[in-house]
Amino acid sequence: MTYLYIKLLNEIVPHWYGTEWDFNGHTNTPNEGEIACGYFVSTTLKHLGFNLNRYKMAQQAGLIEAQLLQPKSELKIYSNVSFETLKQKINAVYSDGIYFVGLDNHVGYVLLKDKELYFLHSSYVDDKVMIEDAETSPCFSSNIYVFAEISTNKKLIGSWILNERLIVPTN
Repeated sequence: MTYLYIKLLNEIVPHWYGTEWDFNGHTNTPNEGEIACGYFVSTTLKHLGFNLNRYKMAQQAGLIEAQLLQPKSELKIYSNVSFETLKQKINAVYSDGIYFVGLDNHVGYVLLKDKELYFLHSSYVDDKVMIEDAETSPCFSSNIYVFAEISTNKKLIGSWILNERLIVPTN
C-alpha cells in the first residue's frame, strides 16, 4: 500500500504537472502533447503498472471508471453535499491515501492527507495537470462524488501484484 502511494504521488504524477489539458488529449508522455482528465488517470495507473486498457477506461463515465477499480457495492457515493459535509464523510471512512474520484463531468485523484483533501487532475479551468486544495478548486464542484480506493484497496493491490487485467465493467 505504501509503495503504491509513494510511487504514484511522488514518482509518477509529478512528471505530469504542467502537461496541457485538452478535452481530446491522450498523450502517453508527460509534457508532450495534451491530456484529458480520464486519460490522466488511466495513463498514470498504467504507468504505475496496472494491467488495463487506458483508452477504454478513459472513455467511461466516472462511475464506470470507479467500478473498474472497486466493486460498486464498495464505492462511496455522495450527492448534493457541501464541501464541509463531504470532507467530514471522507475523513470518517478513509485514512490517508490516494483515491479515484468521479464527478459530474470530470475525474481525478483525491489525496487525503492529515484530514485535508487535495485534487490531482487535468484541469479544464487552468488547462494543465495540477494538484490543488480540493475545497478551492473550481473543477471539484459537483453534484455527485464517486470515490474508489486506490492506495488503501487490498483487492486492487492484489490485482496489481498478480498483473491481473482490470476490465471496464458493462452495465
